[in-house]
Order: sequence, then structure tokens, then C-alpha cells
Amino acid sequence: MQIDKHILSAFDRDLEGVQALVMKMGGLVESAMLDAAQALDTIDTELAQRVWAGDRAIDALEEQIHNECARLLALRSPAASDLRTVLTVMRIATNLERCGDYAKNLAKRVPVLGDLPSLPGAVGSIRRMTRAVVLLLKDALDAYIARDVAIASDVRQRDQDVDQMYNAIFRELLTHMLEDMRNITPCMHLHFIAKNIERVGDHATGIAEQVIYLVTGAMPDEDRPKGTSLSALTGNPTE
Repeated sequence: MQIDKHILSAFDRDLEGVQALVMKMGGLVESAMLDAAQALDTIDTELAQRVWAGDRAIDALEEQIHNECARLLALRSPAASDLRTVLTVMRIATNLERCGDYAKNLAKRVPVLGDLPSLPGAVGSIRRMTRAVVLLLKDALDAYIARDVAIASDVRQRDQDVDQMYNAIFRELLTHMLEDMRNITPCMHLHFIAKNIERVGDHATGIAEQVIYLVTGAMPDEDRPKGTSLSALTGNPTE
């Protein structure tokens, strides 16, 4: 019995270390999203470059988390509930890595937009959408730490708000393009950015669904609520 307790304690310690890495990764992603939006708002190419360069740290954390999880599985032989936790951690890390990529994609557009006609209203809307998405991401990670299904379910519901914000931005960009052909190029870049931010919301929702899986042992039965996308006419931007 003493040996079993020792093994359990070692597993718990290792798992706590991995979860700390996940939260560190989440903090980096949240900062990257907010910094990228700030760089876009002020056309700060130096800040955009730092976001772009900082994605390497996010990628490195994902690799470290996956390696640590693989070591846990190999050495600790976790029970079913602990195995769910390890798998959830790996999936959350993958979602966060994708969010980091989207922040980098946003930052890469900043120097290009600096040489194009400015659209302050649309940029402001994108900044507000970014803040809403970062809050979703934070709440999803908080739900994971607290193992709180109610918070996770709330994140799933609130993703509709992000979809509505995206649709409003899309309509705004269409108006700008119809008013002046010179706005077409910057609007296409801003649409790409808005779509990337909307996808971060999807990944935050994915993390919330992993929390529900972790706590209940099953993914949500009902489809996640989604707003109707208005961008079907242009198609989804490629990454």
C-alpha cells in the first residue's frame, strides 16, 4: 500500500508540473492575442514582430507538454480517470498552439496594413472581438483548473457572441469595400484577421468541451451553438 501511495504521489506531482506548463502556455497565448490586436490598432511593427517571434516559445511549450505527457503514460501507467486527464492536457496544449498560430498570423498582417488605407472603425471592432475571445480562452482554462462544467458550458454558449461579432465585422468590411474600391485590399486583410480571431474562439470552445469530457467522461451530446456565418460568399481565408 505504501508503494501505491508513493506512485500516486509521484504521478500527482508530475501532473501538477504539466498543468503548470499548460497555464503558462495559456498566458503566453492570451498575451500574444492582445499584443497582436494592439499592434494592429497602432500599426506597431516592432510589437507585431515580438508577437511573431514569441510564437516559438508557445510551440516549444506544446512540445514539452506532449513529451511530459508521453513520459507520464510510459512510467506511471495511470488509471482510467488519470488517463483522461493526461489526454485532456495534450488536447488543450494542441488547441493553445493553434491559437498562438492565429496570433502570429494577425501580427504578420500589421506591416502590410501600415501601407494601406486605414479603417479605424473596423480595427476597433477587431480589438473588441479579440478581447472577447481572450476572455473566452481565460475562462476555458479556469474551467479546466477548477474542473467546473458550468463555466465550460458557459464558454460554449458565449462562442455565439463571438460569431455575431465576426458577422458584424464582415458586414462593416463589405460596406467599406462598396463605398471605395481602394478599401478592398485592406478589408480583405482585416477579414482574414477577423476570421482567425473567430477561430481562436472555436479553440477556446474546444478546450471547454475537453473540460466537460474530463469531468463527465463524455463529450457534450448537443452540437455547440454557432452563429450563422456571413462569409460564405468569399469562402474561408486560408492560413
